[in-house]
Amino acid sequence: MISREIRETFLRFFEERGHHRVPSAPVVPGDDPTLHFTNAGMNQFKDLFLGTGRRSYTRAVDTQKCIRSSGKHNDLEEVGRSPWHHTFFEMLGNWSFGDYFKKEAIEWAWELATEHLGLEKERLWSTIFEGDEAAGLEADVEAESLWTKCTDQPLERVVRLPGAEVFWEMGSTGPCGPSSELHYYIGADLSRQSRAGFIRGEKAYVEIWNLVFIQYNRDETGKLHPLPSVHVDTGMGLERMCSILQGVHSNYDTDLFQPLIARIAELTAKDCSGEYVVPMQVVADHVRALCFAIADGALPSNEGAGYVLRRLLRRAARYGRQLDQEEPFIHLLAPTVAEVYRSVFPEVAEKSAHISLVIRSEEESFGKTLDRGLEIFDRYSQKGEISGTHAFQLYDTYGFPLDLTQLLARERGLEISTEGFDRELERQRQRARQAAKAQVTETEELGSMLEGAQSRFIGYEELAADSKVLHAEEDEKGNILFFLEQTPFFAESGGQVGDKGLVRGCDFVIQVENTLKARGGHMHIGRMQEGESQAVEGMVQALVDPEVRKATARNHTATHLLHEALRRVLGDHVAQMGSLVASERLRFDFSHFASLEPEHLRGVESMVNDRVRAGLEVSTFEEDLEKAREMGAQALFGEKYEDRVRVVRIGDFSLELCGGT
Repeated sequence: MISREIRETFLRFFEERGHHRVPSAPVVPGDDPTLHFTNAGMNQFKDLFLGTGRRSYTRAVDTQKCIRSSGKHNDLEEVGRSPWHHTFFEMLGNWSFGDYFKKEAIEWAWELATEHLGLEKERLWSTIFEGDEAAGLEADVEAESLWTKCTDQPLERVVRLPGAEVFWEMGSTGPCGPSSELHYYIGADLSRQSRAGFIRGEKAYVEIWNLVFIQYNRDETGKLHPLPSVHVDTGMGLERMCSILQGVHSNYDTDLFQPLIARIAELTAKDCSGEYVVPMQVVADHVRALCFAIADGALPSNEGAGYVLRRLLRRAARYGRQLDQEEPFIHLLAPTVAEVYRSVFPEVAEKSAHISLVIRSEEESFGKTLDRGLEIFDRYSQKGEISGTHAFQLYDTYGFPLDLTQLLARERGLEISTEGFDRELERQRQRARQAAKAQVTETEELGSMLEGAQSRFIGYEELAADSKVLHAEEDEKGNILFFLEQTPFFAESGGQVGDKGLVRGCDFVIQVENTLKARGGHMHIGRMQEGESQAVEGMVQALVDPEVRKATARNHTATHLLHEALRRVLGDHVAQMGSLVASERLRFDFSHFASLEPEHLRGVESMVNDRVRAGLEVSTFEEDLEKAREMGAQALFGEKYEDRVRVVRIGDFSLELCGGT
């Protein structure tokens, strides 16, 4: 069976059994700061397991795009060498949210594997949780019994394993439960199968499917409590299943990889054999991860998910040198990845040109320093060792990720002190933190002084209001810091500066020079124009400077126009990363993989100015967050939003979430 048939057989099988087919979540999760990438099928259903979300269905089936580049789930050094390890892979899964449980999950897994996918029953092995006396958990005898009663699996092929291998946990606390795996023997001689060999973890036994039974909740003390509703979470690796059903002993020999391997061989004029096997397989693996991540909005950078992509691309580029590729070539593989996945993940094909541009830009950038970095590495290695300081210099000056330097060192039989590298990296971070501290502004220092007062913002509708002073004080520099019961003054946030204006009381007048968020409210910062600071109390009239507010609002509208124009000219990967909106100017920070060409600048300027001259209507309204996203409203990268959000619409050109004015 080819990969498309295997994937569709799985999805259709569970659809016929009442499962709702759901699309894959993006491989770059936009709403989970704990993850750089989606690394398992359960990620998009985490809210269901935590009891914070709902769906219109209780059974689901999907194929999930996943990237694993580090940690316990993947050893990056095994990628390209092992037949099974990858950075990008597809995880087929079926789900029950408080509906069916172990019996159906086990029955259907066996039926699909043996009757629909045609796996030989004589090669299948099952595992169950052996229990944990210290945790007060008994062996999962229910699953053990079901494997023998509901399938053709004999008891001697149901193996008990410790919790480290077959007990799933979302984290140190939260939902968890035992799992039960299905393994397949790929050896040529069936008679060589043995329970002892299976327990030893011999390579001939390949895990193909993991059935997780989520039935407990672990509290902060580590104690387990039964969940009121139990769930099923399963995962079958498509690449691994393809290798078994296509009769090959490596995922790289399946139809998911062979078109890529063939294209690499064509571009490099090398055969996929001997010394070229590992470099080709590493490049093929890494370019898949790059294509899917970039298609879902990630870009190479020096932090977070972007740094993972940069590491992968630079590893691939270095392996390209082993294929005698001195010039950028990895970007030429993006159309092949797109073609392999066109029918199931069309976003890669739709953004193929953009993906190629991003990869080429990164290849060219690294290519300029790679040769020089390799020269420096060779000079260090001639001394017989690579110190942590040397590794850090290669990282800091030539952009060599630590694992790339480790790879080069291993090829020469050398070791690197990661402790020394970490020490140098921490010193650099400390210098950066000290520099940042030195640049803390006076208003930020003021903003941290106060805690506790509250104020209600009414400045979307009003620029003048009567209010009551809740608290006031004078700092050592003569600034008056005060809070009002309600205020029309906008407090600095989302890049927009705070309002200025006047506050008049019975015996005083304050010139407000800035407004900040502090102590859960709006802190007004000003200078006494009339009266004494001790008189700042009672009822006041708060007056926002209307000309400054209007000028700031115009520049804020301009950032929305600019954001949309950049997306239309450069591509929808562009995302706002920050901004400054003041009365006299604006600054807009955005994500892109290269500097803007003159024609791009002209195109953006022309598009924004055309919209300004058109006099488009600017309107605002409130909407539920999910509904606003469904409408296509753009959101600020990394921003956390309430369930109810404010939306700004500019004609039919721009739609954005916005808390500013």
